[in-house]
Amino acid sequence: MKRNNDFIPNAFDPLTGKTTWESPSNIALVKYWGKYGQQLPSNPSISFTLSHCKTITEVAFSPREKQGDGFSFDFLFEGKETPAFHPKIEAFFERILPYAPYIKDHHLAISSKNTFPHSSGIASSASGMSAMALGILSIEHLNNPMDEDSFYKKASFLARLGSGSAARSIQGPMMSWGKTAAFSGSSDDFASPFAETLHPVFTTYKDTILLIDQGQKKVSSTVGHNLMKNNPYAPARFEQAHTHMKQLKSILESGDVQAFIPLVESEALTLHALMMASQPAFILMHPNTLTVLNKVEEFRQDTGLHLCFTLDAGANVHLLYPQEEEQPIAHFIKTELAAFCQERQYIDDEVGTGAKKV
Repeated sequence: MKRNNDFIPNAFDPLTGKTTWESPSNIALVKYWGKYGQQLPSNPSISFTLSHCKTITEVAFSPREKQGDGFSFDFLFEGKETPAFHPKIEAFFERILPYAPYIKDHHLAISSKNTFPHSSGIASSASGMSAMALGILSIEHLNNPMDEDSFYKKASFLARLGSGSAARSIQGPMMSWGKTAAFSGSSDDFASPFAETLHPVFTTYKDTILLIDQGQKKVSSTVGHNLMKNNPYAPARFEQAHTHMKQLKSILESGDVQAFIPLVESEALTLHALMMASQPAFILMHPNTLTVLNKVEEFRQDTGLHLCFTLDAGANVHLLYPQEEEQPIAHFIKTELAAFCQERQYIDDEVGTGAKKV
């Protein structure tokens, strides 16, 4: 696999220390679905960075007592040993090793927790892998301080090697990832903040996440991405994503919330249509998901308010709306939509500014 020499550091002696980062989830407006090479996107994507749905990860590092072939680490999730996560962490370490060779020289004690349910379609891998990448990169930063732009660019690069969407969780309020003519300087290697002037209405956008199903998804995103390789609609989808990126850029600059709605909802439905057209096909929406989508459309027609939905690769529904319309929409969610959530649970979130060192 070809390496990106821009991110290979100089060697340095092992260090002792501890760092803690909190990194948010994100919700894609133009969806990334399908990949090639080493975690590279088949189409560009753009996302809102969230504020409250985040992973908080502490990485304590010390010189490794005895060198070996593997990696030396401990991992706690929500305060408990979770060996089921170890294979994914080891695969992540293998991928980033050329760009963070110092992880072989250290023992890493990693402790992580979420502010939202794990594996329920709220991109927990995005927040989790980005927080871990930031913690690991901080070891290098202590030895060889980087400017902010270089640090976040490499953090996005490393996070992507753990989970593609994690590339977009490093900064905010909006991140694009994937080479596209719509954005100068765009890259498949890392995500970049929205470089244009983002209209104020979108800097305070609300995202209420309806927890239709808080359980483990029956088909992982990794499996779903791989199924795109033989999906007959993939070429048209990738072309559509480039078109939508260009259209959405104009919408985000102008503040056209009316045009925002059909594009974002089309992206959500296209994502799930691609799943249903895969071989083998799979369906992640639940009956309550479909009921909510219909009720959102009816509410919008009845009130003229700018409530819209989007979906990730799961059953849960993200409801996006302007802050100034929060009161009537929050009432609608509480009185009409909560009944379709598991145990009436939902999360009120909003656009955030990205990861923070704790």
